[in-house]
Amino acid sequence: MKIKTGIQPSQVRGYTLMEMLLVLGIIGLLLGLGVYSMTGVLGDADEGKAKADIKNFEANLIRYKTKAGIYPTTEQGLKALVSRPTTGPAPRSWKQFLKEPALTDPWSNPYEYRYPGKHNPDSYDIYSFGPDKQEGTEDDIGNW
Repeated sequence: MKIKTGIQPSQVRGYTLMEMLLVLGIIGLLLGLGVYSMTGVLGDADEGKAKADIKNFEANLIRYKTKAGIYPTTEQGLKALVSRPTTGPAPRSWKQFLKEPALTDPWSNPYEYRYPGKHNPDSYDIYSFGPDKQEGTEDDIGNW
């Protein structure tokens, strides 16, 4: 028994090779444009994380000063937020505010701390050398 579908073999039509190549070319072009437009996003994300980390350090340094009575010295550095300082001046009271991994910037370098600061002489400087890992260049990120 033969089933009739109502469609004759001459009526069945598919896509030609040229049509498929044209569609794939357009998709490839759109994907290429999308990837190209996303190239700077990761760098911006790292810079944003470094700025957020510095703001977090500032808040925790205020908490540290409230508890300890003083800011950590340059020698004690940001490690004073992680472990009790072993060099003077000793804090009157101490509490851990951060974990060790928080002291590393997005480029795997330690954040720098200076008290009194070079940029903020009445306060402190917290900064990252940025992606080039060198101090004093325009890509440094700090609280100034």
